[in-house]
Amino acid sequence: MQNTVLCERKGRIALLTLNRPSKLNALNYATNDRLLSLLDEIEADEAIGAVVVTGAGDRAFSAGGDIHEFAESIRQGAEEAVRAFCRRGQQMTARFEAFPKPVIAAVNGIAFGGGCEITEAVHLAVVSEQAIFAKPEINIGIPPTFGGTQRLSRLAGRKRALELLLTGDTFGAQRAHELGLVNRVVPAEDLLPAAFELAERILQHSPLAAARIISAVTRGINTTIEEGLLIEREQFARMCATADVHEGLDAWIERRTPVYQGR
Repeated sequence: MQNTVLCERKGRIALLTLNRPSKLNALNYATNDRLLSLLDEIEADEAIGAVVVTGAGDRAFSAGGDIHEFAESIRQGAEEAVRAFCRRGQQMTARFEAFPKPVIAAVNGIAFGGGCEITEAVHLAVVSEQAIFAKPEINIGIPPTFGGTQRLSRLAGRKRALELLLTGDTFGAQRAHELGLVNRVVPAEDLLPAAFELAERILQHSPLAAARIISAVTRGINTTIEEGLLIEREQFARMCATADVHEGLDAWIERRTPVYQGR
């Protein structure tokens, strides 16, 4: 049976590769489940500090959900379709969004539907100049199901998101950058090096501080400013008792490079 997601460890970075190139790395149920399992393993591994996600081959990051598979769930009725398809995909993108270690998408080609939704959910995204995005679910009579109606509007704004959701139009890497969907656009040959370079820059800092920042942003973005500031204070308070914060302060005062232990 094909390993639907490959996992390689490169120093302190885990590289996850969606591995169904003949299907444009479509997200079948096995792929969703393996991503969740791998993220559980990576979270528990203290030697891994960041994650890069990409697609196998040179054509696609992911073309989205596996239509042949989820069509069968839909034919079994709404309850089964929601359980098997919608909830599974939403759980996967929510896991990426709230993951305590930085996750960077390296988008190497087509990122339609669920592939676009992974890009929306992860913390950062570096994309090839050849990357192409779409929210094409309306073309088969459904709304996006992995969080696409919610995250894209928060990233791009309601009217721009609705235009993409209601037309299913494709858009390129530069447009994705303009919309705030991605951080950087690079030549195809520079994609993985750029994603790893970004991860390494983050890894210079305390992993505990990175986790607290991710938590504050993820939890606070959909609250009032007052609630968000409370979350921020809570995350700051959690850092105060750590060895890392004292190491950071001491290193700054002593004009040396800090050595963080994640404690």
